Amino acid sequence: MARAHLLLVDDEPAILTTLQKTLSLEGYAVDVAGGVKVAREKLDKRSYDLCIFDVMLPDGDGLDLLKKIRESKLDIPVIVMSGHGTIDTAVRATKLGALTFLEKPLNTDALLVHVETALRLDRAETEAKDLRAKTGAGGALVGTSSVMLRLAEQIARAAKSQASVLVTGERGTGKELVARAIHELSPRAKGPLEKLNCAALPSELIESELFGHEAGAFTGATKQRRGKFERADRGTLFLDEVGDMPVAMQAKLLRVLQEREIERVGGNETLKVDVRVVAATNKDLVVACDSHAFRPDLYDRLNVVPLHLPPLRARREDIPLLAEHFLGIATKANDRRGMAFDAAALDALAAYSFPGNVRELRNLIERVVILTPDDRISADDVRSCLPGSAPGTPTSLYRPTVPFRVLVEEAERQILKEAMLHHHGQMAATARALDLERSHLYKKCKALGLRDSKGDAESDDE
Repeated sequence: MARAHLLLVDDEPAILTTLQKTLSLEGYAVDVAGGVKVAREKLDKRSYDLCIFDVMLPDGDGLDLLKKIRESKLDIPVIVMSGHGTIDTAVRATKLGALTFLEKPLNTDALLVHVETALRLDRAETEAKDLRAKTGAGGALVGTSSVMLRLAEQIARAAKSQASVLVTGERGTGKELVARAIHELSPRAKGPLEKLNCAALPSELIESELFGHEAGAFTGATKQRRGKFERADRGTLFLDEVGDMPVAMQAKLLRVLQEREIERVGGNETLKVDVRVVAATNKDLVVACDSHAFRPDLYDRLNVVPLHLPPLRARREDIPLLAEHFLGIATKANDRRGMAFDAAALDALAAYSFPGNVRELRNLIERVVILTPDDRISADDVRSCLPGSAPGTPTSLYRPTVPFRVLVEEAERQILKEAMLHHHGQMAATARALDLERSHLYKKCKALGLRDSKGDAESDDE
């Protein structure tokens, strides 16, 4: 089983031996050092989950070690202990960021409680930072449409199991949020949630990211590093864009899923891992299997519980709810509290196809908040921020509650406006380009309010 790795620093051999044995029996991996110099060397060579320092050491001060960790911006929780504890020492340790100050002789039961608490708090803080970094990214699971209600039920059922989950859907639909929901609703919720984007790394680095590496395993590997599988032990590993994983790496991933054990790059120690995998892709993996771009046996192993996220255009009734959700986030972030949509603005949003799905909607709402001068957001404000004029961007002409006749008139008016603009207002050229009788074009323009009279329309090139 992958274990939390601790560094214990004390100049008394008996204490080192006793504490190392006690902590090891509880399942922790423990390195020891008898002084500042050896401790610094160990800190330079590998990452630790927790450090326990004595204050008075033969070649320095344990608080100097703590200061070095903080100055190096290493995010490691530290417990400080001393047999010569004073209030001033305890205050100094706390100001330098020590989680706890313990007086010797140590009560080993109390120490174990402090160690467990420190590791749990560190994990919670790591996840809290991750959530804060994603502020505003949520919302993909907001919705009351039938497809979203059904998906919520499927997520709840899938979360209770230990089986692998494969989440499919177009870009921007919120696949990572589904993975997070599965983790948080599962028995593994108190464990870590790790993420790896398989498309964001060069193929030669994915193995190290997943399985970790030993010092000297390759150029630049100056110290041992735990991979995502070790860090996700007793928790969940989210493999995003798994369809982009190199085929050679797929075979190694399959072995880990089957055997539940890993080896770090450059190492020969086999480590057992207890990890639940949630994978996601916007590719058709069945087609990828047929073209030998993806291993069918890995697909079967990942696709035990398949979940599909619908595109936003398939649940248009959720767009107003999502828009209000993102409006609250965007107005707070941009200090524009008090802004609101009018009904026509929400209709304009629901009419757009959103090829970028929920992510595009979130970005659009922030754009509207920034660019709209008034607190009331109108349909024109929304349309001015839509990318409808960009070549190749699909746009929906349909708007709920608007009669068909009105939609057709609006479409015709826009087409004629653009055609006349293209032909510099020359009616004969416009009629030829549209394959219309000139007299019919005049009538259309007059009916749509584009020309005041036939006589006015006739004053052009012929």
